[in-house]
Amino acid sequence: MALLQVAPEKTFFLCDNQPFFYLADTCWSAFTNITLEEWEEYLNYRKLQGFNALQINVLAQWDASLPYLYFPFKRDSEGNFSSFELDEGYFDRAEKMLKMAKEKGFILALVLLWCNYVPDTWGSERKMNPVMPLEVMENYVKYVVGKFSKFEPIWIISGDTNFGSEKTVDYYLTALQIVKSISPDALTTFHLNPPSDLPERIVASSLLDFYMYQSGHGREEQNLPYTLAQRFYNKSVKRPVINGEPCYEGHAYGGTKNGRFSAFDVRKAIWQSLLSGAKGGVAYGAHGIWSWHRRGREFRGMEFSGEPFEWRDALRLEGAWDAGFAKKIFEEYHLFDLEPAQHLLLNSVEEIRVAKSQDGEKLAIYSPFDDRVTLRFDLRGYKVVGVDLSKRQWLMPEVTLDRDISTIEMVPQNSDFLFLIWKIT
Repeated sequence: MALLQVAPEKTFFLCDNQPFFYLADTCWSAFTNITLEEWEEYLNYRKLQGFNALQINVLAQWDASLPYLYFPFKRDSEGNFSSFELDEGYFDRAEKMLKMAKEKGFILALVLLWCNYVPDTWGSERKMNPVMPLEVMENYVKYVVGKFSKFEPIWIISGDTNFGSEKTVDYYLTALQIVKSISPDALTTFHLNPPSDLPERIVASSLLDFYMYQSGHGREEQNLPYTLAQRFYNKSVKRPVINGEPCYEGHAYGGTKNGRFSAFDVRKAIWQSLLSGAKGGVAYGAHGIWSWHRRGREFRGMEFSGEPFEWRDALRLEGAWDAGFAKKIFEEYHLFDLEPAQHLLLNSVEEIRVAKSQDGEKLAIYSPFDDRVTLRFDLRGYKVVGVDLSKRQWLMPEVTLDRDISTIEMVPQNSDFLFLIWKIT
């Protein structure tokens, strides 16, 4: 696969000079928890579903399922580490895993510094492990980027981070500068803790290539897929935007035990993101894959995330197929030229999202529930098709016209819908 590039429009990606929709599976704990045999099984299944990228934490994920099978730092006889001396055997094994994934056509997106390794972040304040000293961090980043750059990865500089101080910003900017000094053509981004924003010093950096936000796992924050997409789409420096962590399928509503996110919740987050400015692509996560959970093992994130599914069960959750279906539609109908167009919607419901091409010849609408959708837009001379996303079933909705007002009538199926509209005359 050719090196991923930012398109001249600065809102999506190119690969082999063709628009590229980033669809990543979230597998943070790959290097610490997965055997090579399991990795082969996993890669084959996600490839079958249409995924083209993988998001992996280079270091040990603090909320992984335990015990770790492999660990990046040398440990004592009791399994603890008191320094950040790298275990080269760990990185050699990770190199084999990246080679396997690359040979199957996956883009690798590697997180360098999860927030617990960086000073003045919410993760470091919980003292889950020592903060990596600055000089140690610099040597670690040089080593990892030098070792893995041959796989042409995306470098995600931060993981789940906030920015508690200028020292935090300095750490991450130093890592960003090292990456670009070694691998100047690699794409770079930051993975954020919701609803954190990027400091202006990072936004202004010419070394940053695209925006990645996380819309999170709190039940009450499921407006973030579209509100954060809008925020980053409207940044002073135009770059592609990706929702790099929508709600994980099967994840408990963050911090509570009264429900889990379903395939519907995942679809809703994906389509609301894509039609609100995050059209570079999206990630998917299954609760039990990202931590690579084995039944009966300890899971360190239980308080917030709830009990994970065993990894093979999580691998087959239905929402992953919905994510692959979204990629297929986005590519086949070439929705890369859409821009947020919420002003066209006359329904007073923010959860319904509208996007339109600049020339007005193409529109897409997502509705998370069954109702009429009314637009201040004349659809005479346009074709309107619908998709019942719960069944991945195509349909022809009724459209009524009244001067410059158009209404897509309620479909007699209780589902969430995508409407694709294009000019035919």
